[in-house]
Amino acid sequence: MIEDKNQQRTSLSELGEFGLIDHLTKHFEIKQSSTVKGIGDDAAVLDFKNKNIVVTTDFLVEGVHFDLSYMPLKHLGYKAVMVNLSDVYAMNAKATQVTVSIAVSNRFPVEALEELYAGIETAAKIYNIDVIGGDTTSSTSGLLISVTALGELEEGKAVYRSGAKPNDLLVVTGDLGGAYMGLQVLEREKEVYKVNPNNQPDLEPYTYIVERQLKPEARKDVVKLLEDLDVRPTAMIDISDGLSSEILHLCKHSNVGCDLYENKIPLDPQVISVCEEFNIDSTTVALNGGEDYELLFTISQDDFPKIKANPNFTVIGHMTEKEKGAHLVTRAETKIALKAQGWKNFNG
Repeated sequence: MIEDKNQQRTSLSELGEFGLIDHLTKHFEIKQSSTVKGIGDDAAVLDFKNKNIVVTTDFLVEGVHFDLSYMPLKHLGYKAVMVNLSDVYAMNAKATQVTVSIAVSNRFPVEALEELYAGIETAAKIYNIDVIGGDTTSSTSGLLISVTALGELEEGKAVYRSGAKPNDLLVVTGDLGGAYMGLQVLEREKEVYKVNPNNQPDLEPYTYIVERQLKPEARKDVVKLLEDLDVRPTAMIDISDGLSSEILHLCKHSNVGCDLYENKIPLDPQVISVCEEFNIDSTTVALNGGEDYELLFTISQDDFPKIKANPNFTVIGHMTEKEKGAHLVTRAETKIALKAQGWKNFNG
């Protein structure tokens, strides 16, 4: 926790709004040629020449999207950027800039916000994006973070949710369910800690899934990889709310149905073992857990030879005629209609 590192607590009022922004962003470097003017004026100035621009915004609210009892502020800053970059990559675009706005209550000292912005700066460095602006204001109810991300792509290269055709293959990157099971472990340890604050959690057996929850990585590599393989997805979306609801988004926007094969869904061994420990069905977790920030896309069958040997991709099903509907084909080869439970209702 941040309190161990810095005993001093500088109140936000000591710096004032503009002083605070200057203080939090003084180390941020400009790396993108499209950034003409970043932080420090009334607005940023960008020049994308003849590229198409992608814009996306997400809001994270304390108590709804994150819990500071186990989410370190540095990780939170990093994750807030990842959530947005994932949406840019889902458009088949290169992420270039972000703006970050926060509303914060006076229970947070300047040192806490330094941690938050250290996470944002780390994300900017690793993903080669510029932080070009934002705002800080006061909040009466905890911490709120809004990030807007911008990206660029060549004209005509955008991939939407609406291009899938019957017989296209449904492909997913990485593995699923880890972030949700990481959250379950953290929630359990929080309850144990409440009962006995001397009991320090042992998260060693859960390293992978806890990291999937606290420090997700957006799949920047996939956009480049697909380009190198000369594969143009017909439709694409990022997995923020769970596989099931994302598939249904693709089906709705593309006017198609889908057969998803349960035995093809990629699961990390740690996810499987922790699902057994919690007595939760791993398929249910993969379908409805969310927050994996992997990419889900469809490709023409002609492109299958280009991706079939690649460890980043798993073909998990295929699109069908709209009339056939969207189904999970179980290991027992029965068909179950897909429902968009999503993370919101998952505990209901």
